[in-house]
Amino acid sequence: MQPTNRQTYIDWLRIAAIFGVLLFHSARPFMTDDPWHVNNATQSDVLSEFAFWLSRFRMHLLFFISGTVSWFMVTKKNAKGFMLLRFRRLFIPLLVGMLLIVPPQIYLERLNQGFKGNFWEFYPSIFKMNPYPKGNTSWHHLWFIAYLLVYDVVLTPFFAWAVSERARAFRDKLLFFARGKNIYLLMLPSAIWFSQTVLKYPMTGDLVHDRCFFVYWMLFVLIGFICMLQPALLDSLERNRRFSMGMALICLGFINYLRWNNVGLSNWAPDWEQHRLLSFLYLSKHPVNSWCWVFALVGYAKKYLHRKVKAMDYINQAIYPFYILHQTVIVMIAWYVVKTNDSIGMKYMFIAATSLLVSMGIYHVFIQPFALTRFLFGMRPKEKKAPVAAAEKPVLQKIPELAVQ
Repeated sequence: MQPTNRQTYIDWLRIAAIFGVLLFHSARPFMTDDPWHVNNATQSDVLSEFAFWLSRFRMHLLFFISGTVSWFMVTKKNAKGFMLLRFRRLFIPLLVGMLLIVPPQIYLERLNQGFKGNFWEFYPSIFKMNPYPKGNTSWHHLWFIAYLLVYDVVLTPFFAWAVSERARAFRDKLLFFARGKNIYLLMLPSAIWFSQTVLKYPMTGDLVHDRCFFVYWMLFVLIGFICMLQPALLDSLERNRRFSMGMALICLGFINYLRWNNVGLSNWAPDWEQHRLLSFLYLSKHPVNSWCWVFALVGYAKKYLHRKVKAMDYINQAIYPFYILHQTVIVMIAWYVVKTNDSIGMKYMFIAATSLLVSMGIYHVFIQPFALTRFLFGMRPKEKKAPVAAAEKPVLQKIPELAVQ
């Protein structure tokens, strides 16, 4: 069994991914041709392109990191313990989020659509269980938690087997993907599945009808877990980081050339959707681009992000409650900000900065200190300080810094 010490570069990646989600959602009120819960009177092509770039990898990276986190957890617990832990860390916050965090987003959207009542007159409607957007029951940005919960339940038997001694031969066979450029073969299942299903099953985020993306996101979780299972794969990502970044930039440039010039495969082959090989080659540009960004970011992080700052433990604990809170905070702030006459750039910076501060403030004051709120937001119980023996007290009085463990 490999050592299970937490790796700092994965923590940095997780922090960066969540920060990217904050920047993405802060740009949503200003995106062209993509109405959101709250929208500015005018839109920004620049912010739309920035958000498009972030969307190439932000959730992909989060699901990949979630796979690595599952590896850390399952190596320390048996299958039953792992499932119980994930239930507590995922299902409880999801339920709390749907009941308390998400409704204000829907309420403000309904106000923009003409609803005249106050929040308390609106709130009972979420219990009618009519799914959003027709109804008011939704998990909104917490879809990520819902999907991850299902993935961990479905994949638990494989996770438990893969870390056991019975899977030693399987782990050894994974070394094949660490040789040369073989690591890029891991993106093939995603590319094939995406290209063959996305036209028929576009993303819904509702889990039940999301046939393409349900499997698509799960493959990122699975590959993240497998890369931790066989550390040589992570070494390969580090070695190939420049190649991954180069491919990510080339793919992005190609995708944007087609978008900006309104060019599609139909310009040359009107019936391209009927040809499997042609449709695969054309549609797979999106998952290939996403994988290249994920591989590049992981590779560069593994190479350079090993320094642990003093605030790392605090940030690591805050990042999950922050994710749960951030979009509601953004929507509430943006609902007022979009009504001002300031420039789009000033509005965007104010929404992003203020949402960061408010979300962290709520965490620090109302969530982090209390056992109940820590439980409701999926945090570990607060560690109790070990009692100091009476015989040690005189020594500790002379050297105060030793009292902090």
